[in-house]
Amino acid sequence: MPKMIFVSLPVTDVKRATAFYEAIGAAKNPQFSDDTTSCMVISETIFAMLTTHDKFRQFTPRPIVDARTGSQVLLCLSADSRDEVDDIVGKAEVAGGVADPSPKDEYSFMYGRSFEDPDGHMWGVNWMDLPAFAVQSDMANA
Repeated sequence: MPKMIFVSLPVTDVKRATAFYEAIGAAKNPQFSDDTTSCMVISETIFAMLTTHDKFRQFTPRPIVDARTGSQVLLCLSADSRDEVDDIVGKAEVAGGVADPSPKDEYSFMYGRSFEDPDGHMWGVNWMDLPAFAVQSDMANA
């Protein structure tokens, strides 16, 4: 069985956050959702648990960092093409997110952009041409 990852993100408005993640292609799993949490299925192995601040505090005594002014984690999703990178970031912007809060990654073997969700959580979206990366890596290590 493949390993799964559940990323818990504190949000100020679960309904707004749920709508945002649905707009960029995630699906809500009602089995693990309620008024305080939305389980958003990003892929068969990646889930974002959007939780109210009160619910999030049940899991840790540490203060919740304001994602707009501090960072604790950077999240990154893979994409199958440059067009998919642009599509996801475009959907995020239309849904109320901020497009490209971080510099774009643009190399011959990789293309990446980022978005910030309405609560300030930053996500990267990257496409990599693995054969081209292998060639470049081999040349660098020769």
